[in-house]
Amino acid sequence: MTSIRSLTSRLQRVPLTRPWAADVTSVGIIATHVVRSDGAEGWGFSWSPQIGAPAVHALLEHDVAPASVGRSAVPGEAWQGLWEHLHEAGGGGITTIALAGLDLALWDAEARSAGTSVSHVLGRRRERVRGYGSGVNLHYSLEELLAQVQRWIDAGFDAVKIKVGKPDLAEDLDRVAAVRALLGPDRDLMIDANQRWELDRATASVDALSRFGLAWIEEPLRADDLAGHAELARRIDVPIALGENLHTVHRFGDFLRAGAAQVVQPNIVRVGGITPFLRIAELAAEHGAALHPHLLPELSGQLALTLPDTAHEVLVEDVEDAGFGALGALADPSPVTIGDGWLTENAHEGLGIRFAPILTGAPAPADAPLTARKDHS
Repeated sequence: MTSIRSLTSRLQRVPLTRPWAADVTSVGIIATHVVRSDGAEGWGFSWSPQIGAPAVHALLEHDVAPASVGRSAVPGEAWQGLWEHLHEAGGGGITTIALAGLDLALWDAEARSAGTSVSHVLGRRRERVRGYGSGVNLHYSLEELLAQVQRWIDAGFDAVKIKVGKPDLAEDLDRVAAVRALLGPDRDLMIDANQRWELDRATASVDALSRFGLAWIEEPLRADDLAGHAELARRIDVPIALGENLHTVHRFGDFLRAGAAQVVQPNIVRVGGITPFLRIAELAAEHGAALHPHLLPELSGQLALTLPDTAHEVLVEDVEDAGFGALGALADPSPVTIGDGWLTENAHEGLGIRFAPILTGAPAPADAPLTARKDHS
């Protein structure tokens, strides 16, 4: 049996070109390196915007790394046992984020040892996927928001997502109306409330905003409010999208079985890597839900190329100036290219994601307000 010989990691910060909030000016990257018993090497990463990266790094160093040595290096085989080993620290959150660092590195090593890409190992089913322009823009003025939307149009995107959740619904209506007018009737428009509403406010807001032809409303309620989302789905006609803040295949199953989400958006790192992501994709297909992976297009895009065909198109999120390549964080050329609104894969081995260890930045203050921290993608 090919086993894991060693797992090492390093923490670094990547400054954001466009801060996501006053206290969200960088993202934390924990770059990982695995060596197998046959000498093959793989590179992966864990990731967290501003908050929690040191804790993830500590978990990798003190718990994941020693527990992984000697276990199977075949991608996916060690995942469940390690998740059970870490479960006392929580079933999801920093535990699954840390597990992603190992899981991605093992998939990378598997593909590199075969001289090919991870998408080839999994089986690429399409040559390109449609992307949508996205940004953290609730704090933008209307003029700044429209300028951003125009940049997405000029870049060839025919789908965009903007933030909503202003204290006054009238301001949300004005902003969404202006964006729809700029987009015209034929481009897709999605809105994201980032957990800012309670049930009745969400019902009223979506009813008022639905006149603008919305493809989905994202995270209208607190992310773990299963009953609330199920009730909201009964009240509104706009599909509900969520998943960036769900951390396990079990939780995705809960929401899908309850009819609480019609679009699921797993973040491949937050759920624990490629291994659980593939299980979530199977669940989404079983329940007839659309799946659009959250953020990280250099990783998400590769996986999107491999997902089975369903009744729903797979979309990849491209947050403006937030990709690792755009931030200058990668040691190698980006494994994907996004152009004219489409993502394609470039020739590379493994995942093609290794980080240049030259980055700086400062963590957010411990007393930064929660409302600012919520405003992610």
